[in-house]
Amino acid sequence: MRKDYDFSNAKRGAPVQAPGKTRITIMLDDDVLSFFRDRAESEGVGYQTMINAALKQSLSKKAKGQEPLTVAKLREVLRQELNAA
Repeated sequence: MRKDYDFSNAKRGAPVQAPGKTRITIMLDDDVLSFFRDRAESEGVGYQTMINAALKQSLSKKAKGQEPLTVAKLREVLRQELNAA
């Protein structure tokens, strides 16, 4: 099977960047990550996409004059979501 691979024109390098996105490293609580992974699997979407959507939703609330998003508030909301599931 390996003889079928042709890497003669391959190039080393980072994966292609998605426009409008930045690759970062982030530390999340295990229960938060587990929640999003489980929910994403059941809904058939990526867990990172779901985390991004939750953060965007929080930002849109801030833009509408609601309370600002803090680390404590984000954890509170995520724990509420985990308990509701």
